[in-house]
Amino acid sequence: MTNLPEGFLWGAATAGHQVEGNNTDSDIWALENTEGSILPERSGDACDSYHRWREDLDIVRDLGLNSYRFGIEWARIEPEPGRFSLAELAHYRRIVEGCLERGLTPVVTLHHFTSPAWFRAAGGWTGPDGVGLFRRYVRQARAVLDGVPWVCTVNEPNMLAMMANMFRQGERREAVAGAMPPPDQETAEALVAAHHAASEELSDLPGTATGWTVANQNFQAVDGADALAEEWAYTREDQFLDAAKDDAFVGVQAYTRVVVGPEGPREPEPGVRRTITGWEFHPQALEGAVRHTAERTGGVPVLVTENGIATSSDEERIEYTTGALAGLGRAMADGVDVRGYLHWSLLDNYEWGSWAPTFGLVGVDRKTFARTVKPSGRWYGELARGGELPS
Repeated sequence: MTNLPEGFLWGAATAGHQVEGNNTDSDIWALENTEGSILPERSGDACDSYHRWREDLDIVRDLGLNSYRFGIEWARIEPEPGRFSLAELAHYRRIVEGCLERGLTPVVTLHHFTSPAWFRAAGGWTGPDGVGLFRRYVRQARAVLDGVPWVCTVNEPNMLAMMANMFRQGERREAVAGAMPPPDQETAEALVAAHHAASEELSDLPGTATGWTVANQNFQAVDGADALAEEWAYTREDQFLDAAKDDAFVGVQAYTRVVVGPEGPREPEPGVRRTITGWEFHPQALEGAVRHTAERTGGVPVLVTENGIATSSDEERIEYTTGALAGLGRAMADGVDVRGYLHWSLLDNYEWGSWAPTFGLVGVDRKTFARTVKPSGRWYGELARGGELPS
């Protein structure tokens, strides 16, 4: 077993749109509800966490965890340009206070894939003042963040930039992020600027560390494809890690790996275990991701903001997470500065177009919204209470 530093975060993560329900002013809601949408299923009521957040926080606390990551929705806070909802800001502030009252460290994400529909209609990140509009929203969001030690400005900007390229072509691919089309570079650069603008707005918040999270792909070259793998890694991951070199932390989000041959990314070999999403079962991904991130950023502290598996087998979830945490322990033993681990996800939730992938430590009845803690949730909670990583 690996002993952990004092203050290590053991937590679980969610994203607003995926669990709250009825985020009707967002661009993703509009996309879901467009006739002929590329997203086959709708979020609808999602997990109704907008109303049931107290129950969700109670579950996190009762499991024995000490941290909860959640997102605040820009589309709720600013449903129309320049019109900010004091009621919605107060709603998210109550969740922060609910965490603190239960002894949970809140980790708050300001942008988790969704934007107001009006923002996308105005050109989004690459619009006339996309970065300035995000800065204006962050300035208002400060009201929520007093006493929040960890703030993620943008979730997986590399995915956002890759999706900008993909959606422009009217596609939806069920693929590992690293095998998707390259990022739209204009979007990538705008997101870097937006992240830095948000960090500036929050720089004088006492006790608040800001960073962003990156979708780590664990690019592995085979058959002499080292140069190509480096190229894929730079465009799809490393340029976003480079933008985090001056941050207080960087969020690592790892699920699987991408094997790159001379022809590009390769599908997993026949017979290789796969998850519901079709990704290779590869718990070593987390160790590779935190090591690469620490090396690339020059030692910026790492917070594992997402790691998990889409599976209908809870035994497989425990097996995967055991392997991932053991790898995390090896990296930490070698000096990687890791401040916490937040499992994705707390709940079985809406996975951006489909309800089929189940990542949760807690099941949710789609009709009654009843929460049922899975054995993996109780197992993970026992690890957290013990304060040690499996070896």
